[in-house]
Amino acid sequence: MASATGFYDFKPLDKRGQEVPLADYKGKVVLVVNTASKCGFTPQYAGLETLYKSIKDKHPDDFVVLGFPCNQFGSQEPGTDDEIQNFCQVNYGVTFPIMHKIDVNGDKADPLYEWLKAEKPGLMGLKRIKWNFEKFLVGRDGQVKGRWASTTKPESLEQPILDEINKKQ
Repeated sequence: MASATGFYDFKPLDKRGQEVPLADYKGKVVLVVNTASKCGFTPQYAGLETLYKSIKDKHPDDFVVLGFPCNQFGSQEPGTDDEIQNFCQVNYGVTFPIMHKIDVNGDKADPLYEWLKAEKPGLMGLKRIKWNFEKFLVGRDGQVKGRWASTTKPESLEQPILDEINKKQ
């Protein structure tokens, strides 16, 4: 989808391989995270779920977390989409959408991630995703508002997310 110019133009695949138009999330604040089941940061699934539920309780129609499994970092996400879903639900009670497994770097990088990295480069302008559980915050307007490293705990993002939710369009 080389013609995509904004967040809402993308249609990544869900766990069943069906397109999910990100336009469905127009007007919501979205936290996009590349995930893995066998990583030192995997316990962040618990933090992401807590964050998701906490904000959804107060703002039920304004926020979503989208997890994108990726096996590019130390082969830490070797499972199938079904195995990944099962792992997330059984071990962390994940209720936010876990999408189809993708690449986030390289020649086969998902177009959404190419766009996110171009919109919000990392430290020193580097665009590559460095590891699992990097986080991008997309505002209600579809613009990338923040990017955080794997070491940033999901719970610490509550205030930036609430700040975006409380902005009027």
